[in-house]
Formats: sequence, C-alpha cells, structure tokens
Amino acid sequence: MLTELYSSTLTNLLFEKSDEFIGIYDLNEERFIRINQAGARMLGFESEAVMLADPVRSRSLRIQPLANEDRTELIRKIRESDPYEEVIQTGRQDGRSFWGRLIIYSFTNNDNPFAIVRLIDQARLHQAERELEHSVRRYEAIFSSATIGIIVCDKQGAIVSANQLANQLFGYTNVEMMTLAIEQLVPTRISHYHQKLRQSFNESPQVRAMGHNRDLNAQRKDGSVFPVEVSLSYFRLEDELYAVAYIIDSTFKKEAEQQLLTHRDDIERLNSDLEQKVVDRTHALMNTLDQLEQSKDELARALTVERELGELKSRFVAMASHEFRTPLTAVLTSATLIEKYTTSEQQDKREKHLMRIRASVNHLNDILEEFLSVGKLEEGKVETHPAEINLAKLVDETITDMRSGLKPGQQIRSQLDCTHTIWLDPSMLRKILVNLLSNAVKYSGPDSVVYVRATCSGTNLHLVVEDQGLGIAKEDQEHLFERFFRARNVTNIAGTGLGLHIVGRYVDLMGGTIALTSELNKGTTLTLNLPYENYLVDRG
Repeated sequence: MLTELYSSTLTNLLFEKSDEFIGIYDLNEERFIRINQAGARMLGFESEAVMLADPVRSRSLRIQPLANEDRTELIRKIRESDPYEEVIQTGRQDGRSFWGRLIIYSFTNNDNPFAIVRLIDQARLHQAERELEHSVRRYEAIFSSATIGIIVCDKQGAIVSANQLANQLFGYTNVEMMTLAIEQLVPTRISHYHQKLRQSFNESPQVRAMGHNRDLNAQRKDGSVFPVEVSLSYFRLEDELYAVAYIIDSTFKKEAEQQLLTHRDDIERLNSDLEQKVVDRTHALMNTLDQLEQSKDELARALTVERELGELKSRFVAMASHEFRTPLTAVLTSATLIEKYTTSEQQDKREKHLMRIRASVNHLNDILEEFLSVGKLEEGKVETHPAEINLAKLVDETITDMRSGLKPGQQIRSQLDCTHTIWLDPSMLRKILVNLLSNAVKYSGPDSVVYVRATCSGTNLHLVVEDQGLGIAKEDQEHLFERFFRARNVTNIAGTGLGLHIVGRYVDLMGGTIALTSELNKGTTLTLNLPYENYLVDRG
C-alpha cells in the first residue's frame, strides 16, 4: 500500500510540476493513456481529456503518422533502447507545426508494456540555427564577393582563409593558398624582415594601414612582383589571435601617378620653351598659359578627389573591420559553446548564447541595411512617395518599437501639436525618426529622458528630437553629416557613422532642412523642418 502511494505521489509530481510534454503510452493499444496539463497546452488542447479524445493526437505526435511496418519497428526500438531519442516535426491543434525532441523510456506494469514520452519544444533552437546559418551565409557572401583581397592568418603566419580575389591576385588556387605562410606572398628579399613585423603586430595588434609612406610590394606564385596597398585588422577566437589583411592591387594607381608625373614634366618643358619665344609670340603665349593653368587646376582637383576617395576608403575599411569583428566573434563563440550544452538542464545556458547570437545577427543586419541605404542614395535610386499620415500614430508606434532598447530608467516623451493628417513619405519619415531616437537613446545614460516635439503650421512640419546625453564638441559638429564620420567622444560606442548622413540625404529628398545644436555632457537637439501637402486646407 505504501509503495502504491509513493508511486502515485511521484507520478502526480512528475505530471503536474513539469512544464514539458509528458505522457504515458500503452504500447499494446498504441495510444496515450495519460498526458500532463502542460503537454496538452503545448499541443493546443484545453485539457488532457480533450487530447485523449482526439483520435489522431492520442495515437501519434507526428504530423505524418507512420505506416504499420514503420510503427512496429519503432515500438521494437523503444523497447530495446533506454532511452530512445528522436527529433520529429509535430503540430498543434490549430495546424501550426514545430520541431520537438522525443525522449522515450519503456517499462512494464503487470506484464503490459508502456512508455513514458517526453516532448521538448525545439522551435526556438531551430529558429536560432536558421538565423545562424543565414548570418554565416551573409558573412560568406561579403567575404567571397569583396572587391578587395582578404587573407586571414594565425599568429604563426599560416594562412587559414582567403577570398577568391586574393587567390586571383597571387595566382594560387584556394587549396594551394591554405598551405602557405604569409611570408611566401612578399618578395623573397624582405620575407625575413616581414617575420619581424608580424611578431611586432602579434605583440601589439591594432587596426592600421601598412607602409607608412613606403611602397609595398607582393609576390605572385610565378615570382612576379606587383605594388599593393595593405590594411591590417585582427580578431581573437578562443584566445587565439588572427590577423586580417585587406589587399588592393595598386598597379593601375602607380601607372596613373607615373603618367601624372610625366605630364607634369612635359608641362614644365613646354613652359621653358615658351619663355624663349615670348618676344615673338606674346599673344600666343598668353593663350597657351591660360590653357596650362586650367590643366593644372584640373590636375589639382583630380588629386584632391583621389585623396578624398583614399581617406574615405581607409575610414570604411577601418570601420567595417571593427564593426563586423565584434558580432561575428560573438556568433562564432556562442555557436561553439551551444554545441557543448547538450542536456535539458543546460537550457538556460543555451538560451543565453542564443540571445547573443540573435543580437549579433540583428546588429549585422542593421549595419548591412545602412550600407545598402547609402548605396541606393548615392546611385539616386531613392524617391519620395508621399501618402496621408497620422503623425501622432506614426510617432507613438515608433516610440513603442524603441522601448525594448531603452536603458534602465530611460524614457521617451512626446509632445505633438498636429491635429490634422499631413502628406509626406511615411517610410522615409519613420526611418528618420528611428535613426534620431536610436542615437538619442544610445548616447544618453540610464534614467535620462528623450523628448520628441512636433508642430504643424500651414504646410510645414517642425520636428525636434532632444536628449540629455554625451553631447558633441563644436569642432566635430560640422562633420556629423559626412559619411563614416564619428565624433571623437563616442569612438568606444558601436556605430558606423552613417546614420546622420542617411538622415540628411532623406531630408534633402523631402525638400526640408535639418539643424543641430549640442553641448558636451548636456545633450543634443536636432531640429527638422519638412514641407508637406495639406489637402484638408486645399479642399477647404
């Protein structure tokens, strides 16, 4: 009697306290005879009785029931295994499906065979695996299709990864490249010196350009040497240091520079010749000098543009290598750790790393979205599409979407004086507001308040976003709307330097203006004036 009471108490405890699906399956009758309440809810049933009365779900948890011979074979495996485990696709009563792990223990009672069935919902794990796979694919797409050569090597100088363009630059196949040391890609006469440079980099790794006003050369498989520009980055994986080299073949650039020097020499010789003929050809000389001055101006402008492009490229490479390295390292580290947590008791640890993976993937998506937005704006592919907007609703929805990213105690307060609908591009206006609020939240501390104020006057929207954050130095304010520019007091906070550039371009497309005022350690205020159509006034 005491044994039966003890067994009954354990059974009730198992059924009522577990938050997973637990059922008792009669292997002779091939149906469930008990299901806990948590299991019934997992599959969308109101109660155990409702599920046991279902002729399909009471016999099988699979979306597609097994054929007779397969079911017989499964029962044999259940009896022989302790426990039997399998991942299946199951479904809820409303028709939605999800992936679950079956864990089945067989036992006998009064010579009758039974099984205890556990079903663990793995929908979030599968979703995280898909997101991780998509993230890896995006990384591979960026890496393989990059328009510069990229080579990754370990601390000892062994090449562990190279993209397609790097293989083409040096004339190796990918398999051959993976057998080389990085010193084999530099001219033989300086390979020993390069080893010392690599050791110095290992001792103090930093993102930087190589060369320091010196010409750099690389060596192909066939022994030929060509000029290159190289920038270095690094990352750590499981305490192992890896160096990343971004390589550009500068052959055409060097040839262009040589041509410019040649042209300059020609011009100087021409000036010398013309000076000897000044007495006889005064008027012709003046015309020629005018043309020469124009040529010099054009050459100067071309050199200025080239320097600006070089600076922009360096800022992009440094920013991209820094911003991609952190989330990619987090994804790789969490993915490695998840493989080690294989038991259900470690679910909380898996959840922690899954959240890190999702956050890293979202961060990468945000960076890529900004790159794509800048590309479309530069190519002139973005147009405004005005539509009727309820400004109060758009602002409230945007603030609601931002709440999950607020720091402890942070608030976003709105004050709107715009009772009628206006005609503006809703998507563009929402992106502007999201970008400005994101910056305000990111650069403000806990317990701070971000204000959104708006007034509609005639056919003009006056929109103000004010924060109590770090503020911006005066010398940085004039550059804030430039691509990849970041103020010096926020370089330790993640960001691409594209947000305000994108906002400024959107405001220009909408025919408006944007102004910024800021004071260090007190906050920043951004003021927008956007013209809009007021069809209520027109109809009146």
